[in-house]
Amino acid sequence: MRVLLEVKDLVKTFHLSKKQQKIEKTNIKKKIAVNGLSFVANEGEIYGLLGPNGAGKTTTLRMLAGLIKPDQGDAIIDAVSVIKDPDLVHSKIGFLTSELKLEDYFTPNYLYDYFSELHHIDKSVAIARKEEMFKKFGIDEFREVKVAELSTGMKQKVSLVISIVHNPNIIIFDEPTNGLDIITAKTVTDFLMDLKQAGKTIILSTHIFSLVEKLCDRVGIIINGKMVYEGDVKENPSESLEQLFFRLYESEASHE
Repeated sequence: MRVLLEVKDLVKTFHLSKKQQKIEKTNIKKKIAVNGLSFVANEGEIYGLLGPNGAGKTTTLRMLAGLIKPDQGDAIIDAVSVIKDPDLVHSKIGFLTSELKLEDYFTPNYLYDYFSELHHIDKSVAIARKEEMFKKFGIDEFREVKVAELSTGMKQKVSLVISIVHNPNIIIFDEPTNGLDIITAKTVTDFLMDLKQAGKTIILSTHIFSLVEKLCDRVGIIINGKMVYEGDVKENPSESLEQLFFRLYESEASHE
């Protein structure tokens, strides 16, 4: 199985403002968000990054997407370095995050066409793919409705669709079902399985055990910016993923 993504010793540190120090009840001026993180993802698999809020999952994915630079380390995505050629990496991946904010006054139709042109997609290909995706996600009847008037679930569907207009082989999702109703969440998870069946490599971050167990082939557990466990999701039938996580979490807490 071909390795499509290799993460090598990623480190990212942030300076904390006085307000942030107050919120986190600390006098420390620097926070290590990601601390020497390494893992690989193979072609055609779903790899889950599991961890609590603040564990470093989103920071990791933003580094993989080339949105922020690591202080140390690198990530090789389909033989391209995030450090050396972030623009080429952008063309190879799809990235969906809850932080993606769609402009209120644009419509799904306009946004899809805009991002297709941004990725230099042939017009006939873009039109055919838009019709397919809009039908799959029920966006059709809302294609000319402004984003401001869409439901939270529909906004998430539109965000997902425009993040993969270029049909990338590597797709990075940050908390893909966060805040969604159960119907929309199922639509998204079913689509993730469709992408896997199509041979795509998917990296997703979440704090939901059942989502990892349902979707992922392998999982990496992140606590305080460090990888504390990595393995096949179903390799240990005697211990649930939730039990494993809390055993590791309590062990990390006892060493602090």
